[in-house]
Amino acid sequence: MTWEPEQNGACYAVTAQDLSKRYGRRTALDRFTVHIPFGCIAGVLGPNGSGKSTFFRTLAGLVRPDAGEVRVLGETPGWQAMRRIAYLPDRARWYAGHRVEDALRWAARLWPGFARDVAEELLVRMDLEPAMDVSGMSRGEEARLMLALCLARQVPLYILDEPFTGIDILSRERILSALIEMASRREMTVLLSTHEIGEVEGVLDYAVFVRGGRVVLAGAAEDIRADQGSMVDVYRRLFAERGRRHDGPDVR
Repeated sequence: MTWEPEQNGACYAVTAQDLSKRYGRRTALDRFTVHIPFGCIAGVLGPNGSGKSTFFRTLAGLVRPDAGEVRVLGETPGWQAMRRIAYLPDRARWYAGHRVEDALRWAARLWPGFARDVAEELLVRMDLEPAMDVSGMSRGEEARLMLALCLARQVPLYILDEPFTGIDILSRERILSALIEMASRREMTVLLSTHEIGEVEGVLDYAVFVRGGRVVLAGAAEDIRADQGSMVDVYRRLFAERGRRHDGPDVR
């Protein structure tokens, strides 16, 4: 493996130390620090505007932080690292006028590690047909298409930003089932942000709670539940008082 081990001997897929990023007067990341183990499904959880998407775009090499350090699979984010990352941005769209079949051909041509057979299997799970026209799809159908294309890449790291937006509950269950099956078959790390915390809690191995551009709690999901209760309860306690300041991160 080319990603770097940390001082405690664990292998981390993502390390971020004191990341900061501002957009004008708005602070998106404020000394954001986290170490996410390799081989887990990790939830990055927090209210809208808490910095989750900026963190994901930084990992994908699309945003350069103003300060701090970040490593993804042992590399600095950029084009080379992106060959081993499948990134699904929030509100991802495919090109209007294309069919699902066209999307499969383009993905196979452009994206390293794209497995056509895996994509076709995922399309069946998500009730999509190759002949479907993207222009006539519902928002949920298009979201399922983009997620299927992303998950069909054979890479060690998946970054999914709000992958369930516009997707009905039955489709979400199928997607989570596919994630669990994929994770059981090969070594991979999944980072996902979502507001459907109750639905994903059972698949999370690791959780990162984010507020105001900072990590306020991070650790193994099992340990957090043992100490503080369900992820939903933890989320409510952490974010019930909007705008409340936090003295510092509680990293487990």
